[in-house]
Amino acid sequence: MKRPEILSPAGDLERLKFAVLYGADAVYVGATEFGMRSAPKNFTMEQLAEGVRFAHARGRRVYLTLNTVPTNEEIARMPDFMRRARETGVDAFIVADLGVLAMAKHIAPEMELHVSTQAGIANYAAASAAYDLGAKRVVLARELSLNDIAVIRDNTPPELELEAFVHGAMCMSVSGRCLLSHYLTGRDANRGECTQPCRWKWQLTEEHRPGRAFEVGETEEGSYILNADDLCTAPFIDLILQAGVDSLKIEGRAKTFYYVASTTSAYRRAVNAYLDAPDAYMCPEDVLEELTRTSHRHYSTGFYFGREGATQNTKHGGYIREWEVVGVVDEWREGTAFCTQRGKFLLGEALEALTPSGKVVAFTPEWIQNESGEAICATPHAMMRFSIPCTAALPEGTILRRRANAAEG
Repeated sequence: MKRPEILSPAGDLERLKFAVLYGADAVYVGATEFGMRSAPKNFTMEQLAEGVRFAHARGRRVYLTLNTVPTNEEIARMPDFMRRARETGVDAFIVADLGVLAMAKHIAPEMELHVSTQAGIANYAAASAAYDLGAKRVVLARELSLNDIAVIRDNTPPELELEAFVHGAMCMSVSGRCLLSHYLTGRDANRGECTQPCRWKWQLTEEHRPGRAFEVGETEEGSYILNADDLCTAPFIDLILQAGVDSLKIEGRAKTFYYVASTTSAYRRAVNAYLDAPDAYMCPEDVLEELTRTSHRHYSTGFYFGREGATQNTKHGGYIREWEVVGVVDEWREGTAFCTQRGKFLLGEALEALTPSGKVVAFTPEWIQNESGEAICATPHAMMRFSIPCTAALPEGTILRRRANAAEG
């Protein structure tokens, strides 16, 4: 059986390291240009090279996103950018534009090329054409069902790898090609600047009823709201793999290091359970529990079982946040965890420790000390160093969390 790849997002070097530490086989990243995420915490070339060294030392791979649709001015800068990116040692370029694909074949002929979901690969003819043009892999459109994927697999060269999204935010537009943000705010979703207006709470007005707003709802005739639920496929990851998917992609380059670690850990355990019993897969309960502990919208099955599975929340926007990160373990020795603060918690609060192996340890620290060894009753300062007792060994990189709002009052 071919071992499936877990592909995790990494918005910066810290998130790359957490993805690798928590079980990703590969990570996808963006540099300062051309990467569909315009946030300032993308990778410089120096950081990208460091991330590649970190991943390669642990047998993992790094894919660089070059999947915007460049303008004439931008395409003129692309050759130099590609050459510098190539020198960092990344394992593949993720591209959407035909010109960028052709340029990559000329400038970095040894580089693997993955055709992005932005290209909207939704049938076997398109997938085969991408292969003929030099693609090693295609990232399938999110609008495909399990049956659609199986048909593509049966009608494409076996050497062509198929990648599909298995977790995270869904876009209201076809494969993310949306004009709403650009039209409403001047920030182009197709250039990595989406303001997600599809998540806003909308009301309808009518020209002959000034000042009167009507709720936007949903009927049996169809959906009139834009707020798509998040995708979660852990319960049926076996069906996705049996349909022929090679790489399981987690969405979220703009998400936190905790989201990356938690979701990667959950899908690592789900895939391991599948590999242990491919004909009798049952999603482990602890995987489902873990996927409730990160910030998320209501979950759906996406399009995998047909359009009816791609649900929308017609009543509520925003996220479900039931757990908060309070610290990261830097070192554990002789029953004491030495940590860096990532959120405030109080003495007496119950904590959970998520370890890189996926094991979760519940405990309530009996004391907290600051870096000077003085007893304290809370950790109020960002990135402060503190220590707490824990009888269970907590490896470096273990994440400490508490229930949200536990400290209120």
